[in-house]
Amino acid sequence: MIALTHEGGSTLGGWRPVALPPAPPASSPAVRQVLQRNGRRDTAPELALRRELHALGMRFLVDASPAGTSKRRRSDVVVRGSRLAVLVHGCFWHRCPVHFHAPKANAEWWGLKFASITARDADTEQMLRAAGWLPVVVWEHEDMVTAARQILALHRERRSAGTEPREPPGELRAAGWLPARSPGAEGAG
Repeated sequence: MIALTHEGGSTLGGWRPVALPPAPPASSPAVRQVLQRNGRRDTAPELALRRELHALGMRFLVDASPAGTSKRRRSDVVVRGSRLAVLVHGCFWHRCPVHFHAPKANAEWWGLKFASITARDADTEQMLRAAGWLPVVVWEHEDMVTAARQILALHRERRSAGTEPREPPGELRAAGWLPARSPGAEGAG
């Protein structure tokens, strides 16, 4: 199920890029090739979700900075009328709580890299909320048909309510809308 993101996290604008040491060489030519092929946008999960949203009649912006947020922070799908900012997270890069497996080679460097990404994600969500947007996280392993239907339901509910930023109705929460947890933050706060 897609998840409404948590309220907590960093203070607005509190995230700063982490100065990582130079990336170590890939552990194998195959790993190097996979990492080089990763693009910033138009990933298979993003394309699948957008295809399903479009089939449901939704119109949206792609890879855009929602109004009132940093131009350096982009959402994969932006639904302006209902102020939804959809973030399609890859299980590897965003540390999926279900599927993430940390690389064994160069573990120290990857630990710093993933900590930086997680902190940036939390700060982005906080920034979106502060600007009146509702961040919605869809993990790459989720069923995109179901995710698109849930986004459409949330869009309609927010439109009929005048797009006031608020919690989803009880029936959406009961249907599986759960606050996203920051991976690695178990036991924190």
